[in-house]
This record gives sequence, C-alpha cells and structure tokens, in this order.
Amino acid sequence: MTDGLAGLPVGLRRGRAALAFSFLAQGVAFALLVTRIPAVQDRYGVSDALLPVFLAAVPILAGAGSVLTERLVRRVRPSRVLRWSQPVVLLALLGVGAGERMVELGVALAAFGLAVGALDASMNMLGVSLQRSYGRSIMLSFHAAYSLGGIGGASLAWVGAHWDMALWVSYLPVVLVLLPAALLGSRWYVDGGGEPLGPGEPGAGGAVGFRWLLPFCLVMCFAYIGDSTVSNWSAKYLQDVLGSSEQLATVPYNVYMVTTLLGRVIGDLGVRRFGAAAVVRGGALVAAAGFAVVAVAPGAWVGMLGFTLLGVGLCVLVPQTFAAAGRHAVDRYGPGASDAAVARLNVFNYVGFLVGSPLVGALGDAWSYRGAMLVPMVLVLVTLVYARSFAAQPDRYGGGHERPRTADVGRGSNGL
Repeated sequence: MTDGLAGLPVGLRRGRAALAFSFLAQGVAFALLVTRIPAVQDRYGVSDALLPVFLAAVPILAGAGSVLTERLVRRVRPSRVLRWSQPVVLLALLGVGAGERMVELGVALAAFGLAVGALDASMNMLGVSLQRSYGRSIMLSFHAAYSLGGIGGASLAWVGAHWDMALWVSYLPVVLVLLPAALLGSRWYVDGGGEPLGPGEPGAGGAVGFRWLLPFCLVMCFAYIGDSTVSNWSAKYLQDVLGSSEQLATVPYNVYMVTTLLGRVIGDLGVRRFGAAAVVRGGALVAAAGFAVVAVAPGAWVGMLGFTLLGVGLCVLVPQTFAAAGRHAVDRYGPGASDAAVARLNVFNYVGFLVGSPLVGALGDAWSYRGAMLVPMVLVLVTLVYARSFAAQPDRYGGGHERPRTADVGRGSNGL
C-alpha cells in the first residue's frame, strides 16, 4: 500500500513518525536528567568533588553501550534494540528520581548511560536507513524532534524546580506518558538496512574499516565540543565575562536550543536544494562566526547574538555526519554496514561531550575565557577540510525523488 500524495509506502511514513517520536522522547528524558543535576546532587548528598565522576560516567558508559550495539545488531535488527533500550532509559530516569542511597544513584545512572548509548546508536541507524529508503534528506527532521523534546524536557524541569517537586514526582508523569507511547510506536519502526549481517558477509565481524570513517568521527567530535561549550559555559561566560545579570545569563542556552530546533526544521530543505556538502560548509562557517562574535563581544547582547549563530551553525553538522557516514558505508560494504558505521561514529558524540567542557574550562582558567572560545572555533573550521566527504555521488541516486546533486543519501547497486 502506498500513499498517493507522497508516492511512498505508508509503512515508511508511519516508521518515520514513530522514529521521530522516539527522538522526541529521548530529548525529553535527557533534558530532564541534565537540567535537574543540582536537585539530584542535593537528594543524594553528592559532593562537588564527586559530582564530575558521576557526570563523566554517563557518557563513558554510553560510549560502551554504542560499541555493544554495533555487535548486537549483527544478530538482531536495530529496531529491536531501540524498542527495548528506550524503556530502560525512561525507567532509569525514574530510578534516579526515586532512589535514596548513593549506590542506587550509581546503578540508575549506569543503566541510563548504557541504555542511552544503545538508544542513540539504534535511533540513528534507523534514521539513516529510512533516509536511504526515502531517497531524500530527512535526517535533520529527526534531530529537530530531539531538540523539541529537549526544550519540552527543560520546561518540565523548570516547572518541577519552581514548584519544589520531589524528583520522582516530577519524573513519574513523564515516564507514564512516554513509556507506553514509545512501546506502541515501536510497532511501526522500519529497518531499511536489510537483514543483520552474517559472519561471512562484507561489513560483518568488524570488517568495516575505520580509516575512511575518521573524518566523520572528527567532525562529530568537534561538533559536540562546540555544543558542550554552549551548554556548559554560556551562562558563566555571559555573567562573569560580559557582565550580565544572573537572570539574563540563563537566556543564551534557551536561544541556542530554539535556533537549533529552527535550523533543523528547515535544514533538510537546504540539503535538498544545495546538497549536504554545501550545508555542512555553511554550518561550519556560521558556527565559527558565532564563536568569534562571542569571543570579541563587548557586552551581553552581542554575546547572545554569537550564541544564536552557534545554534544555527552547529545544528546541521551531527545529523549530516550520521547520514554521510551511513551512505559511505553502504557504498563500500553494502547496506548492512551502515549500522556498524553509525554505532562507531556515535561513540565520538560522547568523546566530544567529555572533552569540550573540561577543555574550555582549563583554557579559561589558564589563559582567558575569551581566548578559550577561539579553540572550538578553530576545531569547527577544520570541518571545512572534510566537507567534500559529505557530497553525494551522482550515480548513487534514484527513485525519482529529487535531482542527484541535491540529495545527501542515495541508492547504490546494493541499496534498497
């Protein structure tokens, strides 16, 4: 059965909607955790010295979860990994809010981290394969749903903090709504990458090379260094360096999230019109301009303009990196290799997150915070060196969806 308006199978459209909801739910869950860190710290009596250990453990375990997922999807479809990892994330979030002892917090965060790695990897696997089935850029729309969920989760966290709700009271209604909805939506997930790879097939058993993937890993890492710089340092920078009020210092990250959402909503149209390589180049240049404006800003309002530019520029890099890496893996090894590439690439999401905040903090203390902002600016500009890796091959596209030069994902001889 096909949808006459779009000319696409109804199953693909349902799969896209279900996956978009999964991205949204993950955005809500992650925002609810990270924005209530002070409340978590107070509930469990976590000292300031011990807090960084807990915070670092989550992305480290998430990286391990992504690596495990690469191995797991050799035997089962990514949709099954996603179907069961998302409930674990939501239940672990509730466990963080409901526990009373430090060991319970550790167990809940460990479960959250491992499940988030599996969830992030499997979501992006499905996103890349669905985009390939569509024959046109849709990857940014999934990440737009994540950004929307992040804004919603942060708003719910504000409500919980404003009304002084216990963590479990704040988390429980969200879990009760999202968990059954996610399980219901999982019925329509679409695995577009083919059957799991057998042990003798190209791309199986770790045969997917790493050297060709390295440029994408670097772009992913640099993008998350930039993102973590905004999320961890924007408020402090505006207040301590640019002399804003405490209330005004909370605005840049909210503006950044909103512009990230808007950029991703329209980003797929840009990819279809100009091509992925051009969009990545444009995003890198705008992000670098944002860091430059922040570094030289004479006051808070100019600084906020810089953070706004960062949202517009950085928002396109991560989705397009997943898409391009998945396409290149298919071109080299066949359809099933895309999942392995996405899982490996996803690890550098967490590498960038771990490196970014300490890097800027150390440079800020040793040098200056204005100077520290120039480092992620330079790293983002390095993306320009690798931008041509995002370009589509003209003979890899078909299905009549759009012109070959505009697409960011295509159909090769081994494709769908």
